[in-house]
Amino acid sequence: MIGGSIGQGMLQRGLAQRVVGVGRNAERLQLALETGAVSETTTDFAEGVRSAELIIVCTPVETIPEIVATVAEHCPAEALITDAGSTKAEIVTTISESELGATFVGSHPMAGSEKAGVAHADPNLLSDRVVIVTPTTTTNRDTCERLIGFWKSLGAKVYEMSPTEHDRAVASISHLPHLVASALAAATPESFLHLAATGWQDTTRIASGDAELWRQILQQNRTSILNHLSDFENVLASFREGLEREDDSAILKLLIEGKQRRDALAD
Repeated sequence: MIGGSIGQGMLQRGLAQRVVGVGRNAERLQLALETGAVSETTTDFAEGVRSAELIIVCTPVETIPEIVATVAEHCPAEALITDAGSTKAEIVTTISESELGATFVGSHPMAGSEKAGVAHADPNLLSDRVVIVTPTTTTNRDTCERLIGFWKSLGAKVYEMSPTEHDRAVASISHLPHLVASALAAATPESFLHLAATGWQDTTRIASGDAELWRQILQQNRTSILNHLSDFENVLASFREGLEREDDSAILKLLIEGKQRRDALAD
């Protein structure tokens, strides 16, 4: 979905004359062509990147380093390679340790959805949404600015962070919420589901995301997630203690803190 949205956004904004979709599934590539996500397709990686200026790898996080290494063997030396993965430290470290024939700078568009596939692509997906770019100490400044400019041309708000800083931040605002949503959904008795309204549906929406994709994300960022999970467990324990003691003031304080934190996002 993210790759298709980027492709549609580029073509509809006139940011590129050619957007080549490269993949292994011919049927999915055909759908990408039909939905305007790409201008042409191929299952041949070498052919697909032969004259590329910018290459965006939109695959599950465990496969990104291998695919980056593959395309780097065949793309022009001046090509810029980035990705859309939800983790960064392990990906960037692995790629940095290999000798690429092209430049890689990590990216993370914070605009995903529980829905998968190009059929759900949206050309305006990144409009006014956050994209995090993760240069390293060896990243050329002009190259980084080039990547930032690309994401801004799709309407995104771009922030720079180191790969490690990125993983610490998204563990809190992306990865832990997915884990909690999944846990809440799994803990709900199936016999009650027919009563579920917007509260349960909104809170657990992201639990519908691809399970294998999220297994990879949670494993790659497990250290940061575990740290934030401990903080979450402490807050949850405070709620339990307040309920057990029938301490209305403690419960009210926790609810107010949560409301203030959530409301701050809209300010």
